[in-house]
Amino acid sequence: MQPKNRLNEDESKVNANIGRVRARGFRLRDDHVTLSHGAGGKASAALTAHVFQDAFGNPEGDAAIAEVAGTRVALSTDSYVVNPIFFPGGSIGDLAVNGTVNDLAMMGATHPSITASFILEEGLEIETLKKVVADMKAAAEAAGVNIVAGDTKVVPKGSADKLYITTAGTGGTDLTLGYQEVKVGDQVICSGPIADHGMAVMMARGDLAISAPIESDTRALNGVVDKLTEAATVHFMRDATRGGVATVLNELAHGSGLGLVLDDDSIPVRDMTRAACDMLGIDPLYVANEGTFLAVVDPADTEAAVTALHEAGFEGATRIGEVAEEPAGAVVLVTGFGGTRMVDMLVGDPLPRIC
Repeated sequence: MQPKNRLNEDESKVNANIGRVRARGFRLRDDHVTLSHGAGGKASAALTAHVFQDAFGNPEGDAAIAEVAGTRVALSTDSYVVNPIFFPGGSIGDLAVNGTVNDLAMMGATHPSITASFILEEGLEIETLKKVVADMKAAAEAAGVNIVAGDTKVVPKGSADKLYITTAGTGGTDLTLGYQEVKVGDQVICSGPIADHGMAVMMARGDLAISAPIESDTRALNGVVDKLTEAATVHFMRDATRGGVATVLNELAHGSGLGLVLDDDSIPVRDMTRAACDMLGIDPLYVANEGTFLAVVDPADTEAAVTALHEAGFEGATRIGEVAEEPAGAVVLVTGFGGTRMVDMLVGDPLPRIC
């Protein structure tokens, strides 16, 4: 399967120059933390690079890989502050379970166990907490994982917003995935329609003049990943959470030093979600997802990969682009009219506290 549009020579030269500039790295320009530092875009990347990576020096990824008694183990942790805590299609409870399960799944981890820690605001209704915990239990059972340990802290009223949850998890993996495995010619697969989660949360906040029956896509991905990796040679996977598809692909381009060429007409977005994004002036490529992921596969396995996803219940899965030499370190979108535009990382935070 080949992309229907290719970059012409002049476009390639211009985009290559832009890509080289963007590949130089991220600058931390702020003296104080802003909401943008939590959005998953450029500001987040700069904060991570110049504060956390400077101190800890760990490679980027959805999960770390460690050797434990001769076994490769994936480890991951994530915190959840979504507002509101209940939204169409999910809650902070199932989000906290699915999010960490998915981060582990993106590294090929199987049979994970997770922990959960809670920061509770004084005055939170016990019934609300019970509903959140029930959602966590249901999500864990659906994913086939155990919640094996936890912790609870309570802070004075006004020191938090209802509750925050941190989950961590671990699971064994035999796969080697990452930026270093990606090659020119590899195909980019999207598991299904994008931008549903972010728009569902926005609608649930009730502070917009529009409403739409959009539900979050939050779900566990470990089962479908198992089927995908059995059917195809997979080089890279990432769930497109904060910052959306655009940010994930920019991280891939920057980390691999290669370019990504996307086919605009192939990117799956539900009509209702696209309409809501258009009304708000938001590009779906930058909206968070919680049950949609990207996979980079060997070109010979493209059709097998898409078929495996369809058979696993991801009917909207499709090929959306390919890995190329140029523009090195950047992402370009080929439009339905044959033109091209650069797709940068998210700038600012149009949807704060989305997960």
